[in-house]
Amino acid sequence: MAIAGTAEQSLPAAGTYEIDPVASTVRFDTRAVFGLLPVRGTFTISHGRIVVAESPEGSSVDVTMNASSFESGNQQRDDHVRSSDYLDVARHPEIGFRSQSLDRSAQDASLQGELTVCGVTQPVLVTITSVTCEDKRITAGGTATIDRFAFGVTKAKGMTGRRLKITLEVVANR
Repeated sequence: MAIAGTAEQSLPAAGTYEIDPVASTVRFDTRAVFGLLPVRGTFTISHGRIVVAESPEGSSVDVTMNASSFESGNQQRDDHVRSSDYLDVARHPEIGFRSQSLDRSAQDASLQGELTVCGVTQPVLVTITSVTCEDKRITAGGTATIDRFAFGVTKAKGMTGRRLKITLEVVANR
C-alpha cells in the first residue's frame, strides 16, 4: 500500500515500531571527479523508531546511523570520507534524523525533519515513496537529496559530489 494518495488508504496501526537495522538500508548516490564518475554506497542504521499516531500527521521518526559505516566499495575512499576531511567520525560518530511533520497532501507524502551530520543540524525533506503494512511490520521507502556543503562538509569542491541522493528502505516492527 502506498501512503501517498487519499485518506481512504489503510495506514499502519497506531503504536511504536522499532527499526530493524539488519533489514533496513540507507543507500547514497553521488558523483566524483568533476561529476564524471558515479559513486554509490551505504550507511547502516544503529537504531531508530517510528511512532504511528492515531492522526497520521502526528506520527514521527527518529533514527541514528553509524557514521563510520560509510561504505562505497573503495577502501581508500571510505577511509578518507571517514576522516576529519569529511565525516570526522572520531568526533561525530553518529548521523541522526528526527522528523518534525508528515504531509500527506502532496502527490507523494513527505516527512519534514532535521538531519544532523558532523554536529550540524539542517532541515531535510524525505519523500515517502511507499509504505507496506504486514501485521506488526512496516516497510517504508523514501528518497531525499542532501547538500553536504550545508553541513560544513566542503573538502574537495569539484572533485567530490556536493549533493547526495539518499534512498531509504526502512523495516520496523511493533
